[in-house]
Amino acid sequence: MDRADFEAVVRDAIESLPEQFHYTLKNVAIMVEEEPDQAELHELGIDPERDELFGVYQGMSLLERGASHTGPPDRIVIYRRPILRSCDTVEAIQKEIRHTVIHELGHHMGLGDDQMPF
Repeated sequence: MDRADFEAVVRDAIESLPEQFHYTLKNVAIMVEEEPDQAELHELGIDPERDELFGVYQGMSLLERGASHTGPPDRIVIYRRPILRSCDTVEAIQKEIRHTVIHELGHHMGLGDDQMPF
């Protein structure tokens, strides 16, 4: 899957979210990058020989910020190549992208990994 098609699947995943989530994405940039860098993997404690990083939330969760919070938009980064390496079909890619977007949105909303509904 080329980058343009992958980005279209990411857009579709965002558009398919229930309406109440669209408000929480108002100040969140959702980006597609090819690979996480080694420093990021190290910081997150991920061994690239054993694990893949599909996405990451970068910012201050809604629970951590006050009403007067200002600053650049938070970011959700979806990593294209790790998802493509891990998924065998277009349907699997679509499902993983949607899952990753929802997971990272959960972090934006203040949920930890152990609190995610999946």
